[in-house]
Amino acid sequence: MLAERLWPRGVRKEDLPLDNWPKELTPSTALRQWFGHVEDRWTEFRERYLNELAEHQEEACRLLDNAEGRPVILLYAAHDKIHNGAVVLREFLLSQSC
Repeated sequence: MLAERLWPRGVRKEDLPLDNWPKELTPSTALRQWFGHVEDRWTEFRERYLNELAEHQEEACRLLDNAEGRPVILLYAAHDKIHNGAVVLREFLLSQSC
């Protein structure tokens, strides 16, 4: 699953086969732009993104149900492996009891 709202620059869609790209499970445009990968904003970004995700539990459960026990791979374009939306999305998905 692509854990980004925007397609990564320099990657052709045919070069990245995806099973799923639920944009409603990615950070909103406003939140993504506000965060701007500024590490000092990480704590607030995480909290705000989790609040956004809480409004989309049905979509999260659908994603997990469709995985049928297989691993869900979250792809992201950020260079920071610790402070990015995929980290928060993973946390949220693991907390779901669908």
